[in-house]
Amino acid sequence: MILDDIVEATRERVEKLKQKEPLKSIKDRALEIASKENEPETTFYSQLQSPGIHFICEVKKASPSKGIIASEFDYIKIAKEYEEIGAACISVLTEPSFFQGDNEYLTRIKQTVSIPVLRKDFIIDEYQIYEAKTLHADCILLIAAILDKQQLKEYIEISHGLHMNALVEVHDRDELKKALEAGASIIGVNNRNLKNFTVDITRALSLREKVPKDIVFIAESGVKTAEDVLLLKENRVNGVLIGETFMKSNDKGKTMCELTKLL
Repeated sequence: MILDDIVEATRERVEKLKQKEPLKSIKDRALEIASKENEPETTFYSQLQSPGIHFICEVKKASPSKGIIASEFDYIKIAKEYEEIGAACISVLTEPSFFQGDNEYLTRIKQTVSIPVLRKDFIIDEYQIYEAKTLHADCILLIAAILDKQQLKEYIEISHGLHMNALVEVHDRDELKKALEAGASIIGVNNRNLKNFTVDITRALSLREKVPKDIVFIAESGVKTAEDVLLLKENRVNGVLIGETFMKSNDKGKTMCELTKLL
């Protein structure tokens, strides 16, 4: 399964990073950054908690299922456009081997926009959480399919201690139960089946009723039409994470208008 390959590549990447900079060093740097900050007034969580349905727009060059999505990849320009068209937050792929992401994309985008930025990667080690803080991420992605409940709990606590939110991604009821028991305050349901890459937005709808109202609920993948957005809003979904639809659009403002025309 592709997820296993990504996790293995990530494990190798983290080990190489540790050889260049030990855990203690990057942890100290992250904690120093956090100690100099005030608690942010606007967070990833607060942006999505307010009434209505919100858009997390993704900066993504490629994916394992689609290959190169954006041959011309001016990620700074893309991020600026997202902020201008009303995105609540921006998701940035930093995974290099399968998504052609880069840490620099996140750091430079964060320097450019004023809205919260999510580091979208495959976090399997606390090292990556401290690294995310040194990149100035506002939120990290934690994938329930590759972490046990204790890891999820510890990683959520580490992220909160660094003034970052954690978006916990789930695919089914068992993963959702694990995420809730670990203390997740933001749940993202990935509508994509990681075994065969088929997409079904009703996956998110079927899990919404299992999540308490005070927890931010996000639908990821497969949101392509105004009808999709309206259906999700009517079912109390707080936000949608959209990548490919925006990345393939030459007029992101027009695309946003199309997606929101029924709201």
